[in-house]
Amino acid sequence: MKFNFGFREEWKNLEQLKKSIDNGYSIVFYAENKASMNHFKLLLLELTEVRNLQVCYVTSIKNDAVFSLKNKNISAYYIGDGIARTKFFLTLKAKILIMDMPDLETFHIKRSKVYPVHYIYIFHSMFSIHSYLRKGAIDNYDTIFCVGEHHEKEILETEKIYKLQPKTLVKYGFGRLDTLLSEKEKFQQMNTNNEKLIIISPSYGKNNLLNICGIELIEILLKMNFKVLLRPHFIILRDSNDLIKKIHSKFDSNPNFIMENGVISPDKFHNSMCMISDWSGISLEYAFTFERPVIFIDVPKKILNQNYSDIHLEPIEISIREKIGYVVSPKNLEIIPEIIENIFTNNTLHEQIKKIRSETVYNIRKSAIVGADMIEKISNNL
Repeated sequence: MKFNFGFREEWKNLEQLKKSIDNGYSIVFYAENKASMNHFKLLLLELTEVRNLQVCYVTSIKNDAVFSLKNKNISAYYIGDGIARTKFFLTLKAKILIMDMPDLETFHIKRSKVYPVHYIYIFHSMFSIHSYLRKGAIDNYDTIFCVGEHHEKEILETEKIYKLQPKTLVKYGFGRLDTLLSEKEKFQQMNTNNEKLIIISPSYGKNNLLNICGIELIEILLKMNFKVLLRPHFIILRDSNDLIKKIHSKFDSNPNFIMENGVISPDKFHNSMCMISDWSGISLEYAFTFERPVIFIDVPKKILNQNYSDIHLEPIEISIREKIGYVVSPKNLEIIPEIIENIFTNNTLHEQIKKIRSETVYNIRKSAIVGADMIEKISNNL
């Protein structure tokens, strides 16, 4: 693999990126943050290792996981998140750009002004579009890789109501789930689950569970001899310094407490007993991977799109919430240890989650093949 990064070398990398595209690297991925690789990885490997296609991977993360891949067909470039990135988008001359970042054309990230690039959007959550994304967040993409039928219905309804230009909708699936299911098989063979580890994964916003009852919840779990891994949303880490400092001060001395500031490592994720969340998209990833219920703390839902009720479809994260987990009031946290102990004996929920997963997500374990087929088709037709 060829890659370039260094202190403030974004402009140099941008020039080298242009040369790669001129030399035939016509398919480009852009990663806004570390989590992007979770959603791109299988598709990226299908394109480059299985189909031997050359791809540029452009990232705003200096230590992106792409730089550790040994793949001759991936040319990776760090361009930061400043002016060099803005110029990258405005002057791109590739055939295809694949992203998991919404709001194209809404803020500072624009479509190319010099070339008819085909823009593909990959979802970073299985949640419903009209409730977790801003209004118009994906309107300026050409092709959408849909997780499931709910995304197709929501996009078609949005286009109808707002009289939008129709986009190409692909029955894709969710690459992150496919990765997790493959990892699960490996960890099951290793049989390493010997920890009473509970993952707490809140969303962000003023009413997230960490703000409402996080400290009390951690105290209850530690008191009952559970290990606790807290993974705050990156926006909480960025904007709630006082709360994060308070949590560190109170719990860092406890050997059973861990705060994860990045992506949860596979061994921790797969060796956990249970996940506690509020409205974070990772809750569906967890339930559908382990076919195990999630405990949802019943705090007010964060709504980015204040016009979401224009779309007369119930968001998927609301309609299946009580079917794939237990909803607990912040006032009743003391019942959670008992719920955790009973999770593994509830076979009815186990089977129900498997059924809901098959009804909610397209092409389980096959999304990369479907996505690569479509990318090749688009590329060949441009």
